[in-house]
Amino acid sequence: MDINLIMSFLGASFLLTIMPGPDNILVLTESMTKGKRNGIALSVGLCSGVLVHTMIAATGLALLIQNSKVAFDMIKYLGAAYLLYLAYLTWQEEAGKGEEEAEDSNSTNKNSQFSFFKIARTGFFMNVLNPKVSLFFLAFLPQFIDKDGFNITIQLVMLGLMFMVQALVLFSLIAILSGQLNKYLDSPKFWIYTKYTKIVILTVLAVFLVIA
Repeated sequence: MDINLIMSFLGASFLLTIMPGPDNILVLTESMTKGKRNGIALSVGLCSGVLVHTMIAATGLALLIQNSKVAFDMIKYLGAAYLLYLAYLTWQEEAGKGEEEAEDSNSTNKNSQFSFFKIARTGFFMNVLNPKVSLFFLAFLPQFIDKDGFNITIQLVMLGLMFMVQALVLFSLIAILSGQLNKYLDSPKFWIYTKYTKIVILTVLAVFLVIA
């Protein structure tokens, strides 16, 4: 692959990832309300979903989704329903801080491992059940293909992996930096506001996913 294409791709990917959007806002609110570990776990889940969309784009299945209204609508409504379910779970949560970093060593390792995979799974399904992401990759990745290079499918997979890695790094930095605010924000009102902000974000995402 041409090095200039790779650098251009990474630059464009960085700008797209750092721009305020639903994913990084969710990572921000998750980290501020529950701590950086939760934010990093959510980042891992969201970014791992990129692998699925990359394979869809690389194998041409995104074209099938784009041309099949039934397939697109099915995935779209499943994604919207899942987002509304997450909003409902958030509404049931008590508004407050996440667990402190310093807990009993054994219980922390056990609970953090369980919650890590649970939160990562949530982020993964949020990403995978959004068909617009597949269409985005189908439109974005081919712009950086070297037509004189090796197999195009392999190039698409490599670009998807690079996008995933840079997004994971940026999202994790957001989680770490915003998670640091956790110990300074003791106002109960703040946690109530952030809780309902998260509910609004998830609900708006679901609505726009349906009407888009």
